[in-house]
Amino acid sequence: MYPLLALSILTVSVVFERFWFWLRMLNQERQIVERVLEAAREDWGLARDIAQRATDQPIGRFLYAPLSLTKNDPESFRLALEATAEDELTGMRRGEKLLEAVIALAPLLGLFGTVWGLIQSLRSIKIGDLGTEATAGVTTGIGESLISTAAGLVVAITSLVFYRFFQSFIFNQVQVFRKAGNELELLYRQSPPSDLNIVNSEAPTLLAPETSSNRNSGRPRKKGKKFGEPYEAPPEPNPTDLDGN
Repeated sequence: MYPLLALSILTVSVVFERFWFWLRMLNQERQIVERVLEAAREDWGLARDIAQRATDQPIGRFLYAPLSLTKNDPESFRLALEATAEDELTGMRRGEKLLEAVIALAPLLGLFGTVWGLIQSLRSIKIGDLGTEATAGVTTGIGESLISTAAGLVVAITSLVFYRFFQSFIFNQVQVFRKAGNELELLYRQSPPSDLNIVNSEAPTLLAPETSSNRNSGRPRKKGKKFGEPYEAPPEPNPTDLDGN
């Protein structure tokens, strides 16, 4: 019963902590999403500031991650959304491993207590005492030993109920993150922010210094003689060509 008591205390602490977490998050989540998306339709800088002020919430960190990028790239925007969503959903599952352990261990501990109680009770029975009043205490001990099994089942069932309850919250959060991320990415593709690492196509290019190799690149060059070849005088003009005949 003492291990079952410890497991029950751990279960209660996890349940209260998770309830407070979900209650605080669900009350502000929808407002944060609506404000960020509404601001993104008009001004990406304002949307980034709103998301930054809400980074104490998982949905705020999820929306701020792509908006804080300095590279104007749709692929980087999508990767930032996916990576942050995975991290936040992992954090939301905190405490689930403990509840899973309680669900598995509590019935086994209760059964172990019952078996141990039966062993102690049956050990005190003598063959000659069967059918007499001396066995009344034995039956009482057997009944008491079953209490540990019942307690283990109660702890396990309670843990399972809250475990499934928190699982439904996480499933809803997956839908919320997916919807908010898709809407934000759609707005980004329709009107990407203009203040993030935009390359100016009209920027002047650096001119290469003028050299002898490109100084006369706009005119055809005459083919010269190689060094060492004999000089040939140009042919004299024909007089008939000068008269046009």
